[in-house]
Amino acid sequence: MEIFKVTDTNTKKLFLTIPVDIYQNDTNWIRPLDKEINDVFDEEKNKAYRFGKTERWILKNEDGKWIGRIAAFHNKKYKTKGDDCAVGGIGFFECINDQKAADTLFDNARHWLLKEGVEAMDGPINFGERDKWWGLVIEGFHPPLYGMNYNPPYYLKLFEDYGFQLFYEQFCFAMKLDKPLQEKIWERHKPVAENPSFTVKNLKKNNLEKYISDFTEVYNKAWAGHGGMKQLSREQVSVIFKKMKPVMDENIVWFAYHENQPIGLFVNLPDLNQWFKKLNGKFGLMQKLYFLWLKQFQKNHKFNGLAFGVVPEFQGIGVDSFLIGEAYKSLNANKSAYTEYEMQWIGDFNPKMVNIATRLGDVYLSRKLITMRYLFDRTKSFKRHPIL
Repeated sequence: MEIFKVTDTNTKKLFLTIPVDIYQNDTNWIRPLDKEINDVFDEEKNKAYRFGKTERWILKNEDGKWIGRIAAFHNKKYKTKGDDCAVGGIGFFECINDQKAADTLFDNARHWLLKEGVEAMDGPINFGERDKWWGLVIEGFHPPLYGMNYNPPYYLKLFEDYGFQLFYEQFCFAMKLDKPLQEKIWERHKPVAENPSFTVKNLKKNNLEKYISDFTEVYNKAWAGHGGMKQLSREQVSVIFKKMKPVMDENIVWFAYHENQPIGLFVNLPDLNQWFKKLNGKFGLMQKLYFLWLKQFQKNHKFNGLAFGVVPEFQGIGVDSFLIGEAYKSLNANKSAYTEYEMQWIGDFNPKMVNIATRLGDVYLSRKLITMRYLFDRTKSFKRHPIL
């Protein structure tokens, strides 16, 4: 076997196309857009480069066939409460079912991280936010949501046999929208709904600046500082929202207010993979035109949750149920084309959010992913992610 750094146009192209061969017989795999993978490794587009570095490799066997790839990275902002050493990461791992090949990829990543002063590596993770390319699928091997990792079942053994250990589990829950919400939701919804100081509003694209501010306020109160999540500036949220604007559906983005002050949010997108799966990873002019045609004429029956939360001072009084109930009523009132909802993953270290998700109604575990950790000092005691 021979391993090569990704350094030029040809190796960058191979980094993108190696998965095509690995998944050629897997009808569940949806090829991510090449542009979105490239953007992760673009120093001008990925702000994580202000705090870290990356390296990539591709692997070829004795017959000259490309059989694997991996990326390694470290970011001084990447920290989990309780960490007593510098932790890096590996991601974008793809490999044939061969432990020697996987070990070669893992070894190269580990050796590079060691030289960079890192003492452990988590994987598979993203070089950036947790909303994309994060985790190893161990249950629910069906078509992934947009931005979600997908892998064959044998990857788990490749990681475990190398020495990776379970750091935390990531649960995805789904529900059919023709199923009723649990009665307990409506019981908690009622007193808040009867109080006129509480309201729920849909996002309006023609007033996007307001909702950028509202999202920033709620996010930083509800999430920042938990589980490695950092504060988001209004400018960062503005970039995210303006990128999402072309595919946003106002009917599935809700904000909760108390006396017109933002206190909660429920942000969703149509499952873009229902359209992107037809583009074969490309997004040039012709693909963009085709995407616009698909978006206009091919109904998307599934949407997925990006963020749901309530600021701490309004938790525990039913605002979460109020937000869920109002969203459910609005979907039914608008005779939405959506028939299925699936949440992006929730970590097992956040039992409060897991509890909220499982209380929605006829909810089922749609898939499970895991994040694993490898300690370079094999004599060191291993600790799982702390509970929030």
